[in-house]
Amino acid sequence: MKTFTRLTLALAASVSFVAGAYAQTQGVTDTEVVVGSSNDLSGVFAAFGAPATKAAQLYFDDINAKGGVHGRKIKFVVEDHAYSLPKATQALNKLVNRDKIFVMFLQLGTPMNIASFKLLDKKKIPNVSPLTGARQVLQEPIDYRFAGTSSYYDQMKVGLKYLADTNGRKVVCSMYLPNDFGKEIQAGAKDFAASAGLTYGGETTHKGDDADFVGSLTKLKDAKCDVIAMALGVRQVITAYATARKIGWKDVDFIGSSAGFHTVMAKVPGGITEGLYAAASTSDILPRLGNPVVAAWFKKYTEATGEKLPGTGAVLGRSAAENLVRALEAAGKDLTPETFKAGMESLNYRDEISDNQVDYSPEDHQGADEVFVSVIENGNWKVVKR
Repeated sequence: MKTFTRLTLALAASVSFVAGAYAQTQGVTDTEVVVGSSNDLSGVFAAFGAPATKAAQLYFDDINAKGGVHGRKIKFVVEDHAYSLPKATQALNKLVNRDKIFVMFLQLGTPMNIASFKLLDKKKIPNVSPLTGARQVLQEPIDYRFAGTSSYYDQMKVGLKYLADTNGRKVVCSMYLPNDFGKEIQAGAKDFAASAGLTYGGETTHKGDDADFVGSLTKLKDAKCDVIAMALGVRQVITAYATARKIGWKDVDFIGSSAGFHTVMAKVPGGITEGLYAAASTSDILPRLGNPVVAAWFKKYTEATGEKLPGTGAVLGRSAAENLVRALEAAGKDLTPETFKAGMESLNYRDEISDNQVDYSPEDHQGADEVFVSVIENGNWKVVKR
C-alpha cells in the first residue's frame, strides 16, 4: 500500500511539474499559438505596415485552414501604433500582458523595437522579422531577436558606394527624421563618406508631418551636395524629391533604404519620381512576375484584398509569415522559447517572394543579407546593383 501511495504521489508530482512547465510558455496551448504585431496602420509608414499585416494574415489563414502547425492554429493580434512611440508602448504592454503573445512579429519602427527590447528579452518573447533595418536588433543579447533582412546602415553604405562609383558623387548629405531610424541612415551616410574619402556636406532634420522642403533643399543645394541619403516617410520622400526637381535642382541623386523603397513610389503620375534610388533588402515584385511562384502569390493577394499592387510592405509581410511558420514547424510539437529559437536557427531556404536566400544560425540571427540598389525608370523600379 505504501509503495502504491508513493508511486501515486510521484506521478502526481510529475504531472504537476509538466503542467507547471507548460504553463510557463506564454501564448501556447495544444490548439493555438498567439502571435502579436505592434504596427503602423495609419501613420507615416502605413504604406508598409498595413499591407504587411494583411499579407501575413492571408498566409496564416492558409496554414490554419490546413490544420495549423503541429495542430496549433495561429492567432494573429495586430495593434496600430500609428508610428507614435507612446502608442507603441501601450500596444506592447497590451500584447504582452493581456493578449499573452508567444512571438512579437513584424513590429514596425526602429524606435518602437528598441523600446520593446527590455520587456521582450526579459520574458523570452522572440522578436521575429521586425519591420526595421536597425543594427540594434542584433546587438547583444540577441538570443530571441531575429532580423529578417539587411540593415539600413549596410544598405546605405552599399547604395552610396554605387552612386559614388557609377555617377561620380563626391559630397554626401542627409535628410532624416531625428529618431533612431533616421540616425541609422545618417550614420551610414556619414561613415561611408569618411571611409571613401568623400565630403559629408551637411544635413537637415524633419518632423514626421513636414510637407514643405524648399528651405531644406535650398540649404543642401548651397552646400553643394550631390547625393542625399533619405530617412523620411514615404509621402515625404516623394514630396522632397519632386520639390528638388521643381526648383531646378537636377544634378543630385536621392537614395532611400528599405523604408524608402515601395512599388507605389514608381507609379506617381507624371513621372515625378523618375531617377529616384533606393538600396533595399528586396527587389520590386513587378519585374519578377515571370516567376510562377511570384505570379501566383500576386494574383492571390490582389484578389483577396482588392488592391491593384501588393507593394513592398506586402512582400515583406508574406515572406516574414513563411519564415515564422517554418520556424514553428522546425521547433516541433513541444513549443517553448528555447525550441522556437532552435527552430529559427536551423532555417536555410530560398524565398522566391522576397528574392532572397534566408539563412540563420546560432551565430547569425539575420536571415537575408542581400542589398538591392534600384532606380525608378519608366514607371518601374529597376535593379542596377545586387
